[in-house]
Amino acid sequence: MMPLDQSIQVFVTGGTFDKTYDYINGTLNFKETHLPQMLDRSRCKLDVDVKTLMLLDSLELTSDHFKTIIEACETSERKQIVITHGTDCMVDTAMKIATEANTIEDKTIILTGAMIPYTFGSSSDGFFNLGSAMAYVRVLDPGVYIAMNGMLFNWDEVEKNKTIGVFERITINK
Repeated sequence: MMPLDQSIQVFVTGGTFDKTYDYINGTLNFKETHLPQMLDRSRCKLDVDVKTLMLLDSLELTSDHFKTIIEACETSERKQIVITHGTDCMVDTAMKIATEANTIEDKTIILTGAMIPYTFGSSSDGFFNLGSAMAYVRVLDPGVYIAMNGMLFNWDEVEKNKTIGVFERITINK
């Protein structure tokens, strides 16, 4: 385990985390990230820099978006990075970061998201997932991970079970 360091970079990419409900059209949309409000409401005392890279549903990510996320991780001066991300393509992005990034070997990167938007209040899992990711990123060895539902997964040992809406460990033959 690494020593605790309170300097954390948070990259926002969108996903259900930041969706808001449009009561007129009955749709979920993006306006702005809720991360600063979430950190403030949770009384976070860590040194956190929040940077919005994009606000997209993860199903809309293109190769250019993946490149933007990878470059942000590579060029960040911070060694601890949390990425808020849509759950549908979270594993894909984690894999791309782990296998395509050139300068992240000394960084701890955790992707997290929500199945229910933060704006839906107490029914959202966003607060719990964000808090878990913020804690994990401070104590884990460098690598790429996914934190969902209180669970921590290596990027290559997890999948989203779309039938029941949770992330699960998969068995791989190494």
